[in-house]
Amino acid sequence: MTGVEIVGDVLSKYANLLEIVPVDNIKAGVLPDGITLPALLVRTVSVVDRQPLKRGDLVRSTERVSVAVRAASYIDQKAVIRLVRACCAGQTGDIVGAFNVSILTAGTGPDVGGPANSFEQTQDFRVSFDAPP
Repeated sequence: MTGVEIVGDVLSKYANLLEIVPVDNIKAGVLPDGITLPALLVRTVSVVDRQPLKRGDLVRSTERVSVAVRAASYIDQKAVIRLVRACCAGQTGDIVGAFNVSILTAGTGPDVGGPANSFEQTQDFRVSFDAPP
């Protein structure tokens, strides 16, 4: 289980976001060349596991997850960033096989130019969860 899987699951079930970004345009790892915009790329920035002396059935992890928005216009970029924040920020509970999940915002990145004159910006999240090692 990873924070990327958790955030990807939350994003793929948020109806307001799916009205603008098709579920097939929410990817992990890398966006394929020529993908229709807008699109989301979900990636791990860092992971820290809690290190108790005796490991149990579950391990508490905190992962910084970055969601990159790529859009055809600046207006679309900003609209999608707002939806990503609204969708993920403050989510708690058991999500996609992870327990005691907590998703908090962890910063919004700068506006940057993307490939083929697209517009990009990232929204980071701090995802804490319990999962089997």
